[in-house]
Amino acid sequence: MLGFLNRTARLCAAAVLAGGLMAQAAQADKIRIALAETPSDEMAAFFVALDRAKAMGLDYEWTAFSDEELAIQAVLSGQMDIGFGTPYAAMQRARAPVRIIFQLSKLKFFPVAVKKYSSLEDLNGVPILLHSRGGGTDSIANVIEDRLGIKFGKRSYVPGSANRVVALIAGQAEATIIDLANKNRIMREHGDKFNVLPMFDVEASDEALFANLDWIKANEKSVDIFVQALLSVWRDMNDDPTIVRRETDPNGPIGQLPKEILDSLDKFYAEAVEGGLYDRDGGGRKAAMADLEWYAKAGQLEGDPATLDINDFWYFAPLDRALEKLGK
Repeated sequence: MLGFLNRTARLCAAAVLAGGLMAQAAQADKIRIALAETPSDEMAAFFVALDRAKAMGLDYEWTAFSDEELAIQAVLSGQMDIGFGTPYAAMQRARAPVRIIFQLSKLKFFPVAVKKYSSLEDLNGVPILLHSRGGGTDSIANVIEDRLGIKFGKRSYVPGSANRVVALIAGQAEATIIDLANKNRIMREHGDKFNVLPMFDVEASDEALFANLDWIKANEKSVDIFVQALLSVWRDMNDDPTIVRRETDPNGPIGQLPKEILDSLDKFYAEAVEGGLYDRDGGGRKAAMADLEWYAKAGQLEGDPATLDINDFWYFAPLDRALEKLGK
């Protein structure tokens, strides 16, 4: 009971910090979106999709939670409608029929450590910084341990790859797992101090969009608009990464970021697209199968992935309709 009360208190505190948007969330005509972190360059494409969805008639509001776990709990509790994350363990445990509807990004992350470490095996017993408990980087760390027979030291959680880079540079950590853009940045600016450790390929989802299946079906029109907008941006972005910067609203949350971040959006998305972070078709069944295999090995799903039913975790109808409308 105490753990439940503490989690509830954390959810309430996160909502207050997010600007009081939760107080407005009772309006049934808006979809309430739970972000797993504050707006950043990594989320610029998502906000472009939101702008396109708004132009198509979607009314929404968003709340930025301090980490993925809180965003997941907000959707599970019904406080929010749609969330960011890969809540496979929560989906398997929860009685509520939560389903993923769109793969936002793949798990293209890179272990980076101070120069004295040159391989993943060298990190046996070494403390490591990760994004969030139960999130993508946590699962990567689990699979690394399983495949290589090592055990990381204490795991600490700092949301946002950029924030973990700051911690590395400041000497507050010796190892972390970060995204492609921040890996490139730290090696470009501090390559004499850090190593990118060789890593196996991963095709599973890092961030995905999920919601309660009953809510999805009851709000089919809104969900279809949202997924169609996302799919259109993901396809345009894969064809021309500069579309994100060109369509970013200067008065929106991304447009208010520091000029140096806005000026680097083209480079950020060019590198991300080249690195294969964004599936142009929203992931779908291919992503679902990769996810089941990955998250089972990562210890976040129980059972043999070959016997798990992807329909217990994904709901494909909105994406199928968007693909039909925009062309496969």
